[in-house]
Amino acid sequence: MTFKLFSAALIAAMGGLLFGFDTAVISGAEGTLESLYGLNSFWHGVLVSSALIGTVIGAMVVGIPADALGRRKVLFGIAVFYFVSAVGSALAWDSYSFMFFRFLGGLAVGGASVVSPMYTAEISPARFRGRLVALTQFNIVLGILLAFLSNYLIAQCNLGEIEWRWMFGVEAFPAFAFFFLLVLTPRSPRWLISKGRVDEARGVFESLGAIDTDTVDEEIEEIQASLDLAHHSMREPFFRKAYLKPILLVVAIAMFNQLSGINALMYYAVRIFKMTGATGDVALLSSVAVGFTNLVFTMAALLIIDHFGRKRLMLVGSIGYIISLSVTAWAFFAFGAQTLGKDGKTMETVLSDPGGTIVLISLLVFIASHAFGQGAVIWVFISEIFPNRLRARGQALGSSTHWIMAAAISTTFPMFAEASGGFTFAFYAACMVLQLGWVIFIMPETKGVPLEKIQQEMGIE
Repeated sequence: MTFKLFSAALIAAMGGLLFGFDTAVISGAEGTLESLYGLNSFWHGVLVSSALIGTVIGAMVVGIPADALGRRKVLFGIAVFYFVSAVGSALAWDSYSFMFFRFLGGLAVGGASVVSPMYTAEISPARFRGRLVALTQFNIVLGILLAFLSNYLIAQCNLGEIEWRWMFGVEAFPAFAFFFLLVLTPRSPRWLISKGRVDEARGVFESLGAIDTDTVDEEIEEIQASLDLAHHSMREPFFRKAYLKPILLVVAIAMFNQLSGINALMYYAVRIFKMTGATGDVALLSSVAVGFTNLVFTMAALLIIDHFGRKRLMLVGSIGYIISLSVTAWAFFAFGAQTLGKDGKTMETVLSDPGGTIVLISLLVFIASHAFGQGAVIWVFISEIFPNRLRARGQALGSSTHWIMAAAISTTFPMFAEASGGFTFAFYAACMVLQLGWVIFIMPETKGVPLEKIQQEMGIE
């Protein structure tokens, strides 16, 4: 692996770092925002998940400019949106302005979830593709950890009423760095070939050393054959019977990713730990432990994904999900009690000892299972299984499905958890039993297979 290839993948993965930071940062401020704007559980869920509206839209539409303008140019635009969102959220003057700037950040997150892994997949040879695309997921979890850690450190500064503003504002610094580092990256060679700019693509392949064949010319010929634009248009209908298999695969993996409840934990980490009896800084510090566990197990998965395989990681992760979520649900049933909240109106679930400790340990196992399985695999898998001419739209479908489900889970979690934490986590555990069956009987293995060969294995001409 050349240094230029690794550095290009790492810079593109910064879109994932900002994705992770933006996703998790609100966990430290959502309680303050609830009190500041006097929200009930439903509207609180809407406020917290407001960024996800932008995320869904961003994921759905970004494939069009990514095909027209190129992956690299779109990443520049995503960096700008991240910066404006961070500054705007920090300076928001009411709930509506806050939701607007969070919406802009959501557009960036949705776009990054499509373009960052897609760009990396297109510059990577098969033997390194899993690890390089998984850099996006590594940066996502690094961003999550940095958000949790940043929230905790800012809370120690005793900034009072402006504390939550600093939590959102610090994201502007990595967004600024991302924009300027993108200058160092090349364009996607597969996108260049799709636009007929073969000589430019040849230069990129030669500089990156990123080919699966014996020569660069042979690599280009295989890509041109997979594009086959004499018989297929880059804008041909997407929802066709010929593409049904990869479509169903990406929809399934994206839905299962969120039906685990992962985003409920990311958005409401501090609130969940307060339900276990943790208070103030202890709850914030517990969320840091979640972020650190996420990072460690993502690193482990990244190191072995190209040897162990995508399917085996998903199998291990699914079993871990089922065990940890089932134990969490049992703890809520066995040790949970409904109490009147501080507002004197809403009910809160509080766990007595040793329920809080059991839930903390179980949720750390849960996050480890996610990081080692779904978290490491999803963006790699989605970026692999569509042919070159459809990859942007396929990636957009998988990402938008992921974010639609994330919005549904994040919006409903406060209401469901308020009614019964046990049933909520039991539902997530049941969904993971279904995922285990899907992994065993349906999910294909894409480890070490060139992108153009995966197209053939999907039965796509």
